Amino acid sequence: MGECDRILNVKVVKIGGDIIMSEKIIDYISGIEVAYKPEEEQAVQPIAKALVEDYGYPKECIMTHPQFRVKSRPSDTKKEYPVDIAVFNNENKSDDDVYIIVECKKKTRKDGRTQLEDYLRFCRAQLGVWFNGEERLFLRKYEKNGQVIFEEIPNIPIFGQRIEDIGKFKRNELQSTHNLKQTFKAIRNYLAANTVGATRDEVLAQQLINVIFCKIYDERFTEPKNIVSFRSGVDENPENVKNRILEIFKKVKRKYREVIDTSDEITLDSNSIVYIVGELQNYCLTEADRDVIADAFEVFIDHALKGGQGQFFTPRNVIKMMIEVLNPTEDDFIIDPSCGSGGFLVEALRYIWNKLDNQGKLLNWTDRELNEEKMEVALNKICGIDKDYFLSKVSKAYMAILGDGKGGLFCEDSLERPENWNDKTKIKINLNKFSILLTNPPFGSKIKVQGEEKLKQYDLGYKWRKDKKTGEWVKGALKSDETPQILFIERDYQLLANYGKMGIVLPDGFFGNEGFSYVRNWLKERGRILAIIDIPTETFQPNTATKTSVLFFQKLPKNEIPENYNIFMAICETCGHDRRGNEIVSDDIQFVSNEYHKWAKEQNLED
Repeated sequence: MGECDRILNVKVVKIGGDIIMSEKIIDYISGIEVAYKPEEEQAVQPIAKALVEDYGYPKECIMTHPQFRVKSRPSDTKKEYPVDIAVFNNENKSDDDVYIIVECKKKTRKDGRTQLEDYLRFCRAQLGVWFNGEERLFLRKYEKNGQVIFEEIPNIPIFGQRIEDIGKFKRNELQSTHNLKQTFKAIRNYLAANTVGATRDEVLAQQLINVIFCKIYDERFTEPKNIVSFRSGVDENPENVKNRILEIFKKVKRKYREVIDTSDEITLDSNSIVYIVGELQNYCLTEADRDVIADAFEVFIDHALKGGQGQFFTPRNVIKMMIEVLNPTEDDFIIDPSCGSGGFLVEALRYIWNKLDNQGKLLNWTDRELNEEKMEVALNKICGIDKDYFLSKVSKAYMAILGDGKGGLFCEDSLERPENWNDKTKIKINLNKFSILLTNPPFGSKIKVQGEEKLKQYDLGYKWRKDKKTGEWVKGALKSDETPQILFIERDYQLLANYGKMGIVLPDGFFGNEGFSYVRNWLKERGRILAIIDIPTETFQPNTATKTSVLFFQKLPKNEIPENYNIFMAICETCGHDRRGNEIVSDDIQFVSNEYHKWAKEQNLED
């Protein structure tokens, strides 16, 4: 079933001989069809969903369609202003019970606040939210000396929480969340517009990530029933919030001095820090479904910067599927030689830790014994390389904070000769070592790898031709350049130990274009192709429309490579989001691993 069958009801209207497509979308709260508008899709529906899933407000207490209306002036008896979202204290949804007003028009922050204040002035709501899909603002209304006062606050309370208790969460009260991109987008736009002295996305990204590490550190080292330090209250002085975050950052630097430079600082002004803390304080980032660091980086780093280097981050469902197919254990040595912000490595660590949790329950391990097993994996079994200094630093710090896995991550060019790597890298990373390899290498015709010394270490750095008489492929002269994804295939093979397995994301051209026949043949002669998973074009959208598939391969000794064998192949039609990046219900990718393992058992490839 296609996406339009599930989400959109497309009606064809004939006007003056032309065919016009009129889209309808399903309102998250009421379940009724409403006309498609950009602000409806990008702002109203996302924040309505957040009110329920992140803040806990019952749908029965929320009104979207039909819209709640407020007065435009004191004498207005018709209530001329329609409100995008209204949240009530109970299911009656009466004028007296309205609690929060949400306005989602595509306005500037200043104009949005003015309109929100007008709405609040002529109704009984105490709180207001303005969100245009890119920025958001939280307001509190109260009376003082006969005047109506509007005060910007860090966030709104979750369901059942008092306004004065905003931010006062115990560690075990933090909420997990599925997607923080809207939050990071709002933070980015606020910082770009309001932060003094730092407007470049790279600088803002570094600052945000420093604050994120404070958040993650606070989650890890705050006892479940204690109030978190990463918080911002309604009436709290911004300087106090900033000082508290700076104190956390000192602890982060002391604990992870091998990862974070002593010269690193949080230089954001107090109001910017309060804004970030207010946006993030409700959530538990260490239990988030997505790689929050990758989300932040995608939002903050300019498209030209990341796109020019082929740095498109792998969606979490693809990462999980690849890990589940390869099914790593605590005995495996795991590597991602183009690790980016560490998505594959973080998820692989979580996957193995989850297995150890289950094993520990069966064997009655003590907490200490379980922790020792987990640290052994984090410290000694997981490795990653990325040539981008900032990305390798992010992945190293993220792994360090989650599980002390900092020692296996290095800033290197994976395609360089291994003897030219740093000595510390050479101690940890060797060819023919790893039993599991997971990667999404940079690809694109514009990012060629050049240099005779680098290219001649690869068979695939040479030209190949097919002998007309024998039909065999013959290696010819060295090329002047090659795309990185081709060389990464060979480097990935070199890193694998015999019987080691890899999962690699590749553009579809690799699988079908005649020009890559020699590469496919080269790989076929060195092991067994286990599976090819075709994933939808939307998977990497809206960043890029490049069509990709995932190749699973096992390295085998030459005398054990079968001549004829079956390959598992699957086509995923949906990926959990549409071409704009908006979440949809259907996700075929999440079911692939179960089907693969059923097939693998039938083929006697697994016990």
